[in-house]
Amino acid sequence: MELVVLNTSGKETGRKVTLDETVFGIEPNQHAVYLEVKQYLAAQRQGTHKSKERSEITASTKKLKKQKGSGSARYGDIKSPTFRGGGRVFGPKPRDYRFKLNKALKRLAKKSVLSQKLRDNSIKVLEAFNFETPKTKEFININNALGFEGKKSLYILDEANKNVYLSSRNLPKTKVLTYNEISSYDLINAGEIVFLEGAIEKFQENLKK
Repeated sequence: MELVVLNTSGKETGRKVTLDETVFGIEPNQHAVYLEVKQYLAAQRQGTHKSKERSEITASTKKLKKQKGSGSARYGDIKSPTFRGGGRVFGPKPRDYRFKLNKALKRLAKKSVLSQKLRDNSIKVLEAFNFETPKTKEFININNALGFEGKKSLYILDEANKNVYLSSRNLPKTKVLTYNEISSYDLINAGEIVFLEGAIEKFQENLKK
């Protein structure tokens, strides 16, 4: 299984990279993908939601009327949940939504997404490039040369590159990450995935550990 390496003009360079079939050629496991995406989204939640319970309301504690003889319901104080402005019953409390998944399942999820993306012809390999200074316009030219105009794209680098990152930062549909920062959510959220030539080998090795 091979992919042609493209240059920044979208033309073939004549070089090819070999893809590991245990990474890019498996039968996708949808449940594994679901679990990792769920974990990623859960970790984004702040969990700071809070409502006041009866004991936390500042109000009079006087009993509103006598217990018996009125012919209606028995009432305590004005902080009762049955009154407007009273405490809330079973309201939200601060909590941590994060949960753990084992590494093998997370690797399976990434392999599943990559295998499906390859079947959909949504993975490309690009020769290494750099900018002397951050240039958003140059990054847009690369996107257009690869046919990504109007599409979500994810560029995967073999190492951090400040100029490349800053050049893409103002593009709402383009994201740049290094190979060891990738989650299944990043892969599935991208319409097109671009591996820099040096990143794909490192990424494959990372998934086989």
